[in-house]
Amino acid sequence: MIKPRRPHFEGSIKNIIDEKVFAMSNKDRFEFGENWARFLSTLDDKRIDVAKQSLQALIQVDDFKHLRFLDAGSGSGLFSLAARQLGADVTSFDLDQNSVACTRLLKERYCPDSTAWNVLEGSLADRKFLISLGHFDVVYCWGVVHHTGDMWNCLENLLPVVKPGGRIVLAIYNDEAYVSKIWEGVKRIYQKLPEIIRPIYVGGVGAVAFFKRLIVTVMASCLRLITLKNPLVPFFNWASETKSRGMNGWYDLVDWVGGWPFEVAKPEAVFRFMRDRGFTLQDFSTSAGHGCNEFVFIRTVPVDV
Repeated sequence: MIKPRRPHFEGSIKNIIDEKVFAMSNKDRFEFGENWARFLSTLDDKRIDVAKQSLQALIQVDDFKHLRFLDAGSGSGLFSLAARQLGADVTSFDLDQNSVACTRLLKERYCPDSTAWNVLEGSLADRKFLISLGHFDVVYCWGVVHHTGDMWNCLENLLPVVKPGGRIVLAIYNDEAYVSKIWEGVKRIYQKLPEIIRPIYVGGVGAVAFFKRLIVTVMASCLRLITLKNPLVPFFNWASETKSRGMNGWYDLVDWVGGWPFEVAKPEAVFRFMRDRGFTLQDFSTSAGHGCNEFVFIRTVPVDV
């Protein structure tokens, strides 16, 4: 059996990372696009298939044909590509110019002749831009609004593009009160560190988080063993909480530690915000600890723009 070759991204990725093709508009922001450019060097068909499966499970639709799909904050472009390969008519946009470059790179490599995938530069803060895009069956905004610096207003701007009966997918950092404040400090430190030190810092933070969870899991396993219950359940639960979505663990960790701006919200706050604007919750997945709560809402009441 001949294994498919990985697409040759290296030259274009080097341009994005090393030559600083695009300047950041705000130096206080985490350089998401550069991180995604490095992630693309790990991209293969298996990751793309996992991303497609993730979308199908979230949207609860197998065939995306005839669906208009908006990737609001496209990042690496992986989920735009997944939606396009599933048959959707895709529009992608991002504020970060390097992320736009990554998404265009995927389009050029996988769908060079497609007229059903449009890649744009744009902002969730620009309501006129969003409205100009039209209406969509699926709006995918995973892990984006909490990095805008103006989460609730940006989410408000996005809602009118979801057509009646359409779905919006959101992932927003869970509000853990003082724990979230600690993570805010972790991210601020990352922003102040010299670039050469940042990978070491990321690795250290990741190691602390891993061993903390390991200790808790082992203790829970021992407790279950003492009470004559299956001691492996805590480990199974830990494994089930890790959803790869086709992503890469290291680059997710870099985003997790460095991602800035940074906002959080309790699940009930998101639910009430969306309910008051004509959306009904279809599906919901909570985060265990510091992570994203995942929501799928359906627009049941038209919203005036």
